[in-house]
Parts: sequence; structure tokens; C-alpha cells
Amino acid sequence: MGLMDKAKHAAEELQGKTKQKAGEATDDKSLQAEGQADQGKASAKKVGDNVKDAFDN
Repeated sequence: MGLMDKAKHAAEELQGKTKQKAGEATDDKSLQAEGQADQGKASAKKVGDNVKDAFDN
């Protein structure tokens, strides 16, 4: 997997964490949920990266 893809997925996860924390700070449940969903998507992409890496090696 490309280094750029891994960096992009890490940035997506960080963005999700930021949304979640902002939602917690403002007591915005929908923003918290959106942040958690973004983190879940990024985590799934990271798993996909790891699987692809395993088959490439």
C-alpha cells in the first residue's frame, strides 16, 4: 500500500477524533457520532491497507 494512502487514512482518523472531541466539548451528540463514524471508516481502511501489505510481501 502506498505511503500516501496510509497517511491519508491516518489523517481521516485524526479528523474523526477531532470531530468527536468537538462534539463532546459542545455537547453535540450528532457531531460526536459523525466523528466516531469517520474513525470507524478510517480504521476499516487501515485494516484493508494491512491486508494488502500482507499479500504484497
